[in-house]
Amino acid sequence: MIELRPSRRRKAIGIGCLCLGPVGLILPVLPGFIFVGLGTFILRDQYIWAYRGVGVIDRRWPHLIPGIEAREEKAMAWSDRQIDRVRGMLRRG
Repeated sequence: MIELRPSRRRKAIGIGCLCLGPVGLILPVLPGFIFVGLGTFILRDQYIWAYRGVGVIDRRWPHLIPGIEAREEKAMAWSDRQIDRVRGMLRRG
């Protein structure tokens, strides 16, 4: 059974990556397919469709999952740093 763990931060980052994906598919400077895959991977604990999408990726390209997990960790660490930075700015102001 799928265990969904709601998190606003993960949803915001995942949906942001999914929004950058199509832009990256059009613009040559952004790797769109990476953003689509990363957004789906981040949202796997939020939505059933994303969980199924990650299952397809895992069955077809199992060697990609460790790299995607590493990018997910980087994205979550980046968001933690940005949240801390904004909190620091709000405390000073």
